[in-house]
Amino acid sequence: MLNTMGFKNDILDSLISKEDIDRRVKEMGLALTEEYRGKNPIFICVLKGSIHFFSDLTRSFEDYCELDFLSISSYGNARKTSGIVRLNKDLDMSITGRHVIIVEDIIDSGLTMNHLTSLLRARNPESIKIVTLLDKPERRECAITPDYVGFVIPNEYVVGYGLDYAGVYRNMPYVGILKSEVYGDESTEV
Repeated sequence: MLNTMGFKNDILDSLISKEDIDRRVKEMGLALTEEYRGKNPIFICVLKGSIHFFSDLTRSFEDYCELDFLSISSYGNARKTSGIVRLNKDLDMSITGRHVIIVEDIIDSGLTMNHLTSLLRARNPESIKIVTLLDKPERRECAITPDYVGFVIPNEYVVGYGLDYAGVYRNMPYVGILKSEVYGDESTEV
């Protein structure tokens, strides 16, 4: 049940401030600009959690680019991946022969991203790079490494700046650690 006092009471601690996010996203956008100058890459937003990061990152990219969206799920409303990946919304444009930049909010087990990159590689892009705001390498269950990482974080349940729990907290402008009493006795694995 949602706290009628607002989401701030559900947060144990602020992990990454809005100011730190803004600074790091701008740095990543400028680095991507240098790498892809003149290549007109396609930025792919992995919905829904990446929307804020994607918007800020692409606005920091200072050259031509195209934007597309897809939705993939392996969590549903659970806190731990089911291992079953479902494509809910596919891309609208072809990526064949194009430079592709996948923009993700968080990579933990890596299973979803591993599945997604395999799916996209089968479409014969020129290249694929993975950009993630948050990385939890200690949780990795497969050999996948993002090319650009905003922040490496500990194995905590985090929300905000697009990340949610049961559909809420996405609108928080910072990343915070969710109090365990909010999500109950579920496993602490994320």
